[in-house]
Amino acid sequence: MATGGKITDNESIINEPTGLTMPDDNHTKIDRAIAQKSLYGMLDEPTFSGVLSFMRRNYTKDLSGVDLAISGIPLDLATSYRPGTRLGPQAIRVASAEVASLKPYPWGFNPFGKLAVIDYGDCYLDVHNPMTIHEAIADHARHIMASGARMLTFGGDHSITYPLLKAHAEKYGAPLALIHFDAHSDTWPDSSPGSLNHGTMFYKAIRDGLIDPKHSVQIGIRTWNDNFLGMHIVDATWMHRHGTDAVVGEIERLVGNRPAYLTFDIDCLDPAFAPGTGTPVCGGLSTAQALAILRGLTGFDLVGMDIVEVSPPYDHSQITALAAAHIACDLICLLAKRKADGLL
Repeated sequence: MATGGKITDNESIINEPTGLTMPDDNHTKIDRAIAQKSLYGMLDEPTFSGVLSFMRRNYTKDLSGVDLAISGIPLDLATSYRPGTRLGPQAIRVASAEVASLKPYPWGFNPFGKLAVIDYGDCYLDVHNPMTIHEAIADHARHIMASGARMLTFGGDHSITYPLLKAHAEKYGAPLALIHFDAHSDTWPDSSPGSLNHGTMFYKAIRDGLIDPKHSVQIGIRTWNDNFLGMHIVDATWMHRHGTDAVVGEIERLVGNRPAYLTFDIDCLDPAFAPGTGTPVCGGLSTAQALAILRGLTGFDLVGMDIVEVSPPYDHSQITALAAAHIACDLICLLAKRKADGLL
């Protein structure tokens, strides 16, 4: 990526027009998340008003022609310390209004020029019948993926990743590679088939053959576990010592061209950069470090993605929600570039 008006590598992605098919008058300049008819294009809309879908994408249940469906899973029944992540999806949407106001940096292109993205809304959960929740999430994912769309999901606590992995493994084949950003390995033993626990999902996913630990990597880990179940650990100390490029190299070495699911627990970031989360651990990644790693993942086949554990009651000045919104934007840019290169 060059600056100063020079040609950049990303200019192969054409910046398409906004794609609006309605008169551009004062009646249509607000609430384009529900008013615009095209799935493509970035929107010129005040950041301080309007319907707050993620990055002003169409709010719709129509999956026709959709490349990527964003949805929320507002759950915090599985948290082990501070609750509040049921409010995470909406907080990320609100924070994204600012992110949507310009072409993303450093990409320099309109990610919605070629990638059709919608905000599907939230998954319905019957929280008074918690044993129904995992299957409700898996069915939510199956319905979206049956259309051919990929998913970017906002949690909610991290327990949502297990049913999402189950549905993705059904769609793309098991076992998947896992790219996991977190302060915790989440591989603590759990023998209960129906438990809601945000620290045991990957124990279950490995046990059930949904992910391949030999080709999976956990980044930013800084809590001890007596048994990491064969997962490759790139802990926070190693990252700080060797740098973000070395982390990308480790991901490339382990995951290669395998179909991969990416899950980002916001507590991978140090509490200075993500105070609004349920189980904060000091010594983590900065937002800049996390974004640098993500921006290096252009060569990966990301079949599904989630961002979890944003807890707005513990946030300050939207610091955590803004971090999650920027992470989500970069994930969208990864898919947009992959589609422009004919790989999606």
